Amino acid sequence: MDEDFAAVRADFALPDHYPPAAVAEAEEAVARGPRFDRRDATGIPFVTIDPPGAKDLDQAMALERTATGYRVHYAIADLGAFLDPDGALDHEARHRGQTLYLPDGKVPLHPPVLSEGTASLLPGQDTAAALWTIDLDADGEPTGAHVERALVRSTAQLDYESALDRGHPAIELLPEIGRLRRASAIKRGAVELQLPEQEVEPDGDGWRLALRPRTEVDAWNAEISLLTGMAAAEMMLNAGIGVLRTLPDPDDGAVEWFRRSAKALGVDWPEGVGVAELLSGLDPARPEAMALFMDATRLLRGAGYTVFDGEPPALTTHAGVAAAYAHVTAPLRRLVDRFATEICLATCAGQEVPDWVKAALPGLPAQMETSDGLASKVDRACLDQVEAWVLGDRVGAEFDAVVLRAEVTSAEVFIADPPVLAKCAGEGLPEGETIRVRLTEADRDRRRVSFERVATV
Repeated sequence: MDEDFAAVRADFALPDHYPPAAVAEAEEAVARGPRFDRRDATGIPFVTIDPPGAKDLDQAMALERTATGYRVHYAIADLGAFLDPDGALDHEARHRGQTLYLPDGKVPLHPPVLSEGTASLLPGQDTAAALWTIDLDADGEPTGAHVERALVRSTAQLDYESALDRGHPAIELLPEIGRLRRASAIKRGAVELQLPEQEVEPDGDGWRLALRPRTEVDAWNAEISLLTGMAAAEMMLNAGIGVLRTLPDPDDGAVEWFRRSAKALGVDWPEGVGVAELLSGLDPARPEAMALFMDATRLLRGAGYTVFDGEPPALTTHAGVAAAYAHVTAPLRRLVDRFATEICLATCAGQEVPDWVKAALPGLPAQMETSDGLASKVDRACLDQVEAWVLGDRVGAEFDAVVLRAEVTSAEVFIADPPVLAKCAGEGLPEGETIRVRLTEADRDRRRVSFERVATV
């Protein structure tokens, strides 16, 4: 392609290769095969649901009905079966923190020979996994959870759009369980922000912007992951050791501000209805709803990782999930999941948490904070770059834009075609309303686009 993201990689000093010693360890691990005794669960007909073309497949599921409700089988890639604690591969993974995704390729957390090969839950391949078995009652509420090392085999790789069209028996119950879990989430007070999601797609020799709508399958699939993360958090809290994903509840002032924002946008908020229930009932395609979802991001600030060994921490919950929650479902792509999984595996097996896991826990929050910050900056830089490329020859053109978040002299606006989120100059821009804007700048070198409001006569 004529346009690539080499400048973004250079600006953030992203590595372009994996250290030879770490690659050698990964190749030796592949040749050796997974460690530890494990249950043979290859008879369970797992499937994966991921974006088309994905190779680093962390999760596979199989759902079944029981006499009292449901059983969720959720297999998670078992990185602990391959990595040597404190080895070259482990140290490089701790340095990277997570996989970074750019439109023209990724910067992987682990070498592809593992993350896209032997350790990935690819279809037709026997793969080492941490197998979660979670029982639910008829209302979709968990009644028990267990995790163990297993050997699993995915029978199909599905994507979000065609998952249910394929009619695979392993996920026939996903809509049923997914709806129950969504209802439970709203009842708990979990907040789901249905903002438009920008994506970058190849377009001939260049790139284009697209919006990927959040489908019901997305939401249901996410509920299975959240269910597992909540089970892991409860398991670690009971064990007295772990690493949680936490977020403090918004204070009364923030909620009151949000209520005033809803009123200003003309969104009816009945007495006794919580934030989660209010947002779940909005049509995300409506301008005022988009603006309110953007405002709701202010209620979900301050997420981090909380480590404990002994007494439980003062904060154990995640306000967005409205429950205790932990990251355990994406170890191929996120560092912290491997350590949390090892704690849960040891707890369920009645064993002591390994010393190398305990030693690593104190450093995890800082490692993840650094990598989360880098990932966010890289994502935004790539989107900014493509926006500047796409709009480069349209300076002076006018567009319809929805005002999402207004400040005193500017606002964030959303333009549907091409799908762009950008700053717009102007005083008193009306949140939740559609205005006419003019593109005043599209700087490809600085990755910046700017708009101004078109004066009305």
